[in-house]
Amino acid sequence: MPRVLIQCRGLRKVFRDIARGEEIEALHNLDLEVREGEFLTVLGPSGCGKSTLLNIIAGFEPPTAGEITLNARAIEKPGADRGVVFQEYALFPWLTVLDNVCYGLRERNLSRTQQIQRARIYLKAVGLEEFERRYPQELSGGMKQRVSLIRALANDPQILLMDEPFAALDAQTRKDLQQELVALWQETQKTIFFITHNVEEAIYLGDRIVVMSARPGRITRIIEVPFQRPRDETAADFNELRREATRLVEESRGQKTTMRIGQLLRDAAGA
Repeated sequence: MPRVLIQCRGLRKVFRDIARGEEIEALHNLDLEVREGEFLTVLGPSGCGKSTLLNIIAGFEPPTAGEITLNARAIEKPGADRGVVFQEYALFPWLTVLDNVCYGLRERNLSRTQQIQRARIYLKAVGLEEFERRYPQELSGGMKQRVSLIRALANDPQILLMDEPFAALDAQTRKDLQQELVALWQETQKTIFFITHNVEEAIYLGDRIVVMSARPGRITRIIEVPFQRPRDETAADFNELRREATRLVEESRGQKTTMRIGQLLRDAAGA
């Protein structure tokens, strides 16, 4: 069994809604272990706290209660041991593709020669070696996300945190990037924590799938994906798992919606 890289125990996150003067609980008593070298996908309805959990792992947000550790040390702030890829490309528009990829390497005080050598290896890996002098506005959406991905990987993090990075892409580009990401993961053996709303994507990519409930976010089930790679989305067993995962997500969403509508009707009756 691979060692535990990230460990969450009793994790809780509460936000203060200043406009309404109330607290909103995003995560409730969440326990999770992320294993070294695994591809973990996180699936759940909108607003279930997936991105909040990622932000806590990244060190962008502190938990309200509970503990979270990386290599048995408390996570208290962002660090180079965690690379983050967002849905938005987050590239610097004033830098070329090459300099965007070199950015983290420069912060690590690598020489310019070392930066360029390393960046070009990753650019070649995703087929962008001919675009190193282009600027982000000259690239397609898929190309921008490839640059975001390799910029994070080039910095050699222990874990790659990905927050719905392919959600805004067309179907074919999304599939291409899924295949490229799996190839990069197999080559680098990085740990990947990948958030998605897409059930098929979660199964295609993940070693395990964490299914979360509607807010406040809890883990309702962790699914071990038994399929070898490459995976065939048309196979009967793949579709069977897709139906099961979809059912789990819809049950959580449906229960929350029913509770909310019921409360609204009760409030209206009492008004």
